Amino acid sequence: MEKVLRDPIHNHIYIQHQVILDLINTKEFQRLRRVKQLGTTSYTFHGAEHSRFSHSVGVYEITRQICDLFARNYPTKDVHDGLWNDDERIVALCAALLHDLGHGPYSHTFEHIFQTDHEQMTTDIITSPETEVNQVLQKVSPSFPQKVASVIQKTYSNPQVVQMISSQIDADRMDYLLRDSYFTGTKYGNFDLTRILRVMRPYKEGITFDISGMHAVEDYIVSRFQMYQQVYFHPVSRSMEVILSHLLKRAKYLYNKNELQLNGATDLLVPFLTGNYTLNDYINLDDGVLNTCFTVWRSSSDEVLSDLASRFLDRHPLKSVRLAPETKKFVPILQNLVTQAGYLSEYYMDTNDSYDLPYDAYDPNSQKPRTQIELMQKDQSLVELSAISPLVKSITGKVSGDERLFFPREMLASGKQNDLFSPVYADFNRYIHNDQVVAPN
Repeated sequence: MEKVLRDPIHNHIYIQHQVILDLINTKEFQRLRRVKQLGTTSYTFHGAEHSRFSHSVGVYEITRQICDLFARNYPTKDVHDGLWNDDERIVALCAALLHDLGHGPYSHTFEHIFQTDHEQMTTDIITSPETEVNQVLQKVSPSFPQKVASVIQKTYSNPQVVQMISSQIDADRMDYLLRDSYFTGTKYGNFDLTRILRVMRPYKEGITFDISGMHAVEDYIVSRFQMYQQVYFHPVSRSMEVILSHLLKRAKYLYNKNELQLNGATDLLVPFLTGNYTLNDYINLDDGVLNTCFTVWRSSSDEVLSDLASRFLDRHPLKSVRLAPETKKFVPILQNLVTQAGYLSEYYMDTNDSYDLPYDAYDPNSQKPRTQIELMQKDQSLVELSAISPLVKSITGKVSGDERLFFPREMLASGKQNDLFSPVYADFNRYIHNDQVVAPN
């Protein structure tokens, strides 16, 4: 019997294969309910509490719809015709469902501090005989787990399947733009999903789009560009990531000195503090485990750890201002002033460049994979999108971003005359004007 999940983005998500239902019911997949899709973004857009679980089933549903459209409109009749072979459906659906399985708590920040790799962890969970996910996939065939993993690793033999999950317009991106836009309460990520699916078509080298759908594809590219500028690169979300990063860095430092308070949930973090962890250790982690650690550390005798934990849990972001190449030379001076005010600058100051954040600007000239969107013309020839779209060409290869300097908001309290550090604050404020670092008067 077909199972149906209600979903705010796709209305219904149709589960039509037992293997998909069994995968959803594994402990490794259920863990994704406890990992937020957007990490610290909920501190900026309070509705962004959705999980990697809801995103993953959404990616599955879009992939299912693509398979249905391909099977109906472009079924293969000859092994060399480049059309859709519906025998590939199950591997495509499983890869779509499991593509984010290896994400850790507060994913990108956690990865940076503890040198983990969510894509590698995804592959490990799928291929390890110890996991429930692997045992479910093994029921299809002994080689099936490795097949699914190869789709995620982009080495699978059928490029159509790979591009469904990982390309410039794939089920992953289409779901997260619509879902993140919905839950953040913004409209930037909205685009015409139905139209894009209608103009998708398989060919020998992968997936292309009928040229009649060019404007729908343009709309998608612009929506993605806007979501990065307005949501994913938001300064407050980045500030909370800086606090989180420094909090974990301080915990690691104290652990190495045998000065970190450990009890309960914090024990689950020890393998990562030592750098000696197993796959099961990783699966035991979720956002709740880290948040419990932070609650314990809030009462730590180490003032820096305690303060950073409180700032993170209670949403007290660092202040940030724009930093230009010509004003970078003032950063050491500002660091010194922050130190004079009683803060350890290595934990209370940082620079963060949105150009370095995870974002793949549409650039067909890049050497990286997944860089071309090709449209099929009436004579079956292909043309790259930016070659015929002035709108897409105008943002091709460009990432609009900024570099920001983060510091304690207290440094701007120049008006408190009775404060011991008033002269330091006043000196600091000489370098800040209109939310940017400037040369002092």
